[in-house]
Amino acid sequence: MRWMRDLDEMEKFLEAIRHRSRKPGRLSQALMALGLVGIAAAVVANASDARAAASQDWSPFVLVSGLLLIGLVANDDGLFDSAGGQLARLSTNGFVLFLGASLMIATTTALLNLDTSVAFLTPILIYTARRRGGGEAPLLYGCLLLSNAGSLFLPGSNLTNLIVLGHFHLSGAAFFADMWMPALAALVVTGFVIALFEHRTLGLSALAPAPVPRPTWGLGFVAVLLATVLVLVLSAPALPVAAVGLVAVIVRLVKRRENIRHVLEVLGLPVLVGLFGVAVTLGALGRLWSGPSVMLGHLDTWATAGVSSVVSVLVNNLPAASLLAARVPAHPFALLIGLNLGPNFFVTGSLAWVLWWRAARGAGARPSLARASRIGVVAAPLSMAAALLVLSAKGLA
Repeated sequence: MRWMRDLDEMEKFLEAIRHRSRKPGRLSQALMALGLVGIAAAVVANASDARAAASQDWSPFVLVSGLLLIGLVANDDGLFDSAGGQLARLSTNGFVLFLGASLMIATTTALLNLDTSVAFLTPILIYTARRRGGGEAPLLYGCLLLSNAGSLFLPGSNLTNLIVLGHFHLSGAAFFADMWMPALAALVVTGFVIALFEHRTLGLSALAPAPVPRPTWGLGFVAVLLATVLVLVLSAPALPVAAVGLVAVIVRLVKRRENIRHVLEVLGLPVLVGLFGVAVTLGALGRLWSGPSVMLGHLDTWATAGVSSVVSVLVNNLPAASLLAARVPAHPFALLIGLNLGPNFFVTGSLAWVLWWRAARGAGARPSLARASRIGVVAAPLSMAAALLVLSAKGLA
């Protein structure tokens, strides 16, 4: 099939990115340059629209930077590795292991963002599967698809949430109260589809797991707790969460338990700056051009989710959110369902795909974009339908 051959070419391209990323970041610098040029063009076209787009988009990027730093410290303390080891030790079979991994992925995604989840949990879950001597495929593909599916729980779970919610003043607790049931429905359906595709692997007998590494219950754990409280309580948690992450990393640097090069590598400032520039550019375009807003205003919740999922695959969900939510959307929750679950269709849907692929290859796995897409093509529409049905039942459609 043609699309599968295209995926093979995409895998070769991502492999080139992985090797080049070890060099001085030419692709990252190119993205940053593109973003800065885009901002300059937006300012020239209409300075007030560019300023409004930047005002809507800056806080998501600051928040995700803080969450990535907190995830780095938590990972250094062995919290993720220990959780994976405990999961392997307590799981009596592959299905229990998959269920436990799904809960771990959902929790990490909800509290620390889906990019943090795929970057740190992918290698941990691969090693967890190997500790038990069983197949790694369910956990490998589950980490990607469940991270996307689990990014509807809290505003900070996905940058798209924060961009769309820029027009509203919802605290994390209020957002969770509205969206936890649709998010749970999407997560359960996605997990069921993955288990169906990988049921033979899940049924394999397991060897005795390796000893569980002991975590350090210190700075990383405290930072995660603080970030959770801040995201739930505050309607604008970006700066406080970023401050927690910055302080935690500075403490590690002072104690020489971390080095600045690794911190900058995890943070990926050129990529964040570049994506911010693209978001501001498309946000300004959406304010200058009323087409997307008018189109969404004539759609119901189901059509809104469908259109936003298609746009997320065509241009990536972050630029799609900036464009489609440049003006107040008529159905913000349905828009988020499409933006967050639609990326499971295809590799172009979200940055999480690239981060997942790189993390998996770095752990010695051989991820298949074609396999992930085959599962996603089934999981995405079913999980979207489940989330929309629950949303309608709650009277939020």
